Amino acid sequence: MDGIRSADPGLFTPRSVTWQMHGDPMMWIAGIRALYLQALHPRAVRGVMENSDFRRDAWGRLMRTADFVGVTTYGTTDAAERAGARVRRIHRTLSATDPDTGERYGIDRPDLLLWVHCAEIGSYLEVLRRSGFPLTDAQADRYLAEHRVSARLVGLDPDTVPADRAALAAYFEKTRPELVAGPDAREVDDFLRRPPIHPVFVPARALLWRHVARLAYASLPPYAHELYGRPAPEPAVVDRRLRATGALLRAVPGRLRRRLPPQHVLHAVARLGPAASPSPRKVR
Repeated sequence: MDGIRSADPGLFTPRSVTWQMHGDPMMWIAGIRALYLQALHPRAVRGVMENSDFRRDAWGRLMRTADFVGVTTYGTTDAAERAGARVRRIHRTLSATDPDTGERYGIDRPDLLLWVHCAEIGSYLEVLRRSGFPLTDAQADRYLAEHRVSARLVGLDPDTVPADRAALAAYFEKTRPELVAGPDAREVDDFLRRPPIHPVFVPARALLWRHVARLAYASLPPYAHELYGRPAPEPAVVDRRLRATGALLRAVPGRLRRRLPPQHVLHAVARLGPAASPSPRKVR
């Protein structure tokens, strides 16, 4: 990609599908979808509930996830590796209690890390494609293959991680019998539908957040709707809403959107030059 400076491009580089996708504003809706999906795994969500004050710090958790994705995508190689080491170090110290058996288990178990990874990366891919981000099937597979890198950072063996759409679909099909909308998932659902906020912001929650949360929920797979116990909307209707929202958000100039924290894209462009700015048009 002509015009990119010779500074450290990081783990993914401006030539990756990931670099272009993760600068898209629909990533926020995709991240909320991932939370809905991740909460359906009883052991994964119990690990969150026992080791964080989800209701008091849900926004902090969402921002920390966004920061991790930003650092590992757009940061230097050293910054990304340090972020991964920090996550692995924290996870090694944490455990939770199985809500059904009472068994204590570490939250860094590979099966739990794999579920969180696949629900997250799968949600990013699903929401962005359905909202109009231009990706061929081959480019979608390339995106999943690229994220064996992020899987390694959190402690997974990259060879065990789905690297294309067929493998990801097979993983979700295999994991479905383990999923349930238990009390913890219901609490996450309740929070995401009606997050507690200062009274002055209640009107904004009604106007903006309700649309965002409903759209993220609507984009879930049919089995997730069935588990949560609410009717699944027509996929074509959801696609239209996703495309309309994507078009609206993408109409906001990137130079304005990227000034919002944590500004990882701005730092990457300052390091590598203007040619490194992510854009759907640059997907190769």
